[in-house]
Amino acid sequence: MLKRVTDHIVSGMLWILGLCWAVPTMTFLACYWRITGRRGLEWLVRLQCRGQVALTGCRWRKVVHPDVDSRTPYVFMQNHINHLDYGVLAWAVPGHRLQGMELEKHFKYPVYGWFMKARGTIPVRVGEKNQLNRLVEDMRQRVFQGDSILMFPEGTRTRDGRVGPFKKGGFYLAWELGVPIVPVAVTGMYEVMRKGSWLIRPGQTVTVHVGKPIVTQGLTRRELTRVASEVRASIAQHVDTYIEKRHIGGAT
Repeated sequence: MLKRVTDHIVSGMLWILGLCWAVPTMTFLACYWRITGRRGLEWLVRLQCRGQVALTGCRWRKVVHPDVDSRTPYVFMQNHINHLDYGVLAWAVPGHRLQGMELEKHFKYPVYGWFMKARGTIPVRVGEKNQLNRLVEDMRQRVFQGDSILMFPEGTRTRDGRVGPFKKGGFYLAWELGVPIVPVAVTGMYEVMRKGSWLIRPGQTVTVHVGKPIVTQGLTRRELTRVASEVRASIAQHVDTYIEKRHIGGAT
């Protein structure tokens, strides 16, 4: 009982610290982009992301494949855990301006929504006809500007820490764009904060595994299906190995 109370108090304090960091930094960035109409301040975006993750009380490390080039746009395929997924990757690949997709209605959310819209996040509109074509063109424009795309092929956050089934849509988008796919496996973040709970559990070690880029140009649809399976297997291997080690070590 005492431990539960302590956990809630610590988590509450971390939430307060996180909001004290997120609100002013995101608001400043959103205002800067909207007022100036300029892209930039990526160093501050990365700092904002790093600070947000650090204020959960976790340790952070990255393992990046040497073939990942800071000058090449990619489609990063990452396992989906919680609302900090974007920030966890942004600090691991500093040469990349990451863009993603977000339900357009989320742009109305104070601070977070303003930040995402001003940044150029691609809107997903419920019920829009021929939306796939627009999404491809929106992504093509971002890639032409030198941006990389972040996708969560599971489509939803994990409920048990494992990697769920992948939807193929993101892989076809990458194929249409001719952009290499990079598998990204994040371990340890599920222990920090998970879907269905507001508790932040400090003291964890979060590792970002950024894999070898996979070329999509010249692939057939059948080969693309194989690539999707390989990407999921690569991500799941990191996650499953991590979970097994924690189980053997008696961690909870």
